[in-house]
Amino acid sequence: MAFSRVSLLVFCVSLICFFFSSEARRHHHVKHKHTHHHHIVSEISEPPSLPPLSADPPIDDNAYNSTDAPSHPPEASRSSHDHENAYNSTASPSPSPSPPETAHPPNHARAPPPSNPPSNEDDEYNSTGAPSPSPSPAYPANVFDVRKFGAVGDGITDDTEAFKMAWDSACQEEDSAVLLVPYGSSFMIQSTIFTGPCQGGIVFQVDGTLMPPDGPDSWAQKNSKRQWLVFYRVNQMSLQGGGVIDGRGQKWWDLPCKPHKGINRTTLPGPCDSPIAIRFFMSSNLTVQGIRVKDSPQFNFRFDNCKNVHVESIHITAPPLSPNTDGIHIENANGVKIYNSVISNGDDCVSIGSGCYDVDIWNITCGPGHGISIGSLGNHNSRACVSNITVRDSVIKSSDNGVRIKTWQGGSGAVSGITFSNIHMNNVKNPIIIDQFYCLSKGCSNQTSAVYVSDIVYENIKGTYDIRSPPMRFACSDSVPCTNLTLSDVELLPAKGDLVSDPYCWNAYGDLQTLTIPPVSCLMEGVPRSLLNNDIDHC
Repeated sequence: MAFSRVSLLVFCVSLICFFFSSEARRHHHVKHKHTHHHHIVSEISEPPSLPPLSADPPIDDNAYNSTDAPSHPPEASRSSHDHENAYNSTASPSPSPSPPETAHPPNHARAPPPSNPPSNEDDEYNSTGAPSPSPSPAYPANVFDVRKFGAVGDGITDDTEAFKMAWDSACQEEDSAVLLVPYGSSFMIQSTIFTGPCQGGIVFQVDGTLMPPDGPDSWAQKNSKRQWLVFYRVNQMSLQGGGVIDGRGQKWWDLPCKPHKGINRTTLPGPCDSPIAIRFFMSSNLTVQGIRVKDSPQFNFRFDNCKNVHVESIHITAPPLSPNTDGIHIENANGVKIYNSVISNGDDCVSIGSGCYDVDIWNITCGPGHGISIGSLGNHNSRACVSNITVRDSVIKSSDNGVRIKTWQGGSGAVSGITFSNIHMNNVKNPIIIDQFYCLSKGCSNQTSAVYVSDIVYENIKGTYDIRSPPMRFACSDSVPCTNLTLSDVELLPAKGDLVSDPYCWNAYGDLQTLTIPPVSCLMEGVPRSLLNNDIDHC
């Protein structure tokens, strides 16, 4: 009996020890699992932050002049926070009330960061300009994909409203935001104004294709036919990406009122508005980078009343005979840098209008086209001022003109402080030209007033010219001659044959710092007597 009690006691003690041992092992296992889970969460990286935008960063010859600078906001359907009272009578936007908290789209409207890692390839796009089939780059969390706002991207559906909503939402972000035009889709949108100022910087990322309606017959009657995409009062914006902006310009170029499109290659009368593809108006701290633009109906880019503009590594193409397809036109702009780009079109590669100063252009491949031009200035007896312009380290090929300054008779103001340096000409019809008798018809009358042209430097300009025109032409006003023209290291030879044409000069004063080819013996020395007695407007 005693043995039985002892056995029972030992059994009970063993059972109790087993129970506590099991509980201890289970607790240790749960604690270990919790610690491992916490370790995994701590290793999830934050989404990448948006790189800061850079803080630093013409035209139908008679379509716009210095008096045409709009005193009111550009025409077109508007995308803004206040659609009903868009602008007041002084051309400044009416103050809009603070947006309600519900102005932001629901969270699902934002595109999440892509699950695929970004490509490691250095060049996302191949040499032909076609996007390579690499995954989309990683974007920060505040990306507004236009597809999330209803854009279809089939090239047929009107996606205008989706772009407006995406812009408005991105524009209200306090931090930098991205409006994404995704790769692999084509989006058709109507003439639209994207209005600022935005709360933070904004990136308009074009990885796919943007296009307008196909020709004037498809254009909405209520919309302006003078412009397509307009960015108004925007500060710190980047238009970038490896996508394409297709202007679909052929039907606009074929209008009978376009040059040489009428009967017997004449220009017929009638309405002839054609849209500028991309226009920035009253904006600052702008970057345009990597974009490819083709077949614009009229100008490809136009910058009006803008400052601190960087245009880098863009590619503009249009047929050589496409009318008025200027690559980049600037008007009343300053702090402009245009570089590392290729422009081949039917008009000026870069044109510089009135009110421009502090402009630097370098490493541009230009042509076919009409070259790089300052002007036309002084149209309709207007006052024009242009100063501190540099064009350097560039190539101009198979072009009607090389580097050109053109002004109308009857204007006033001045062009000064211009440097053309280290430029190679390849079969250019007029490599160096100043024309103060610029006129688009035979009916221009002689006038005594003129835009004063002075302090122009040509250095290291070499290459070949088309023998149909003289390699250098300085046609200056009778009453307001050109002064202080400086030439050094200029060597221009005929593209065909051995006959070297003589330069042309009329009322041009300047200095040869080195011998030139061909020799320039027609420049006059000193200061013209007519300027001593005239009160010249030096701006």
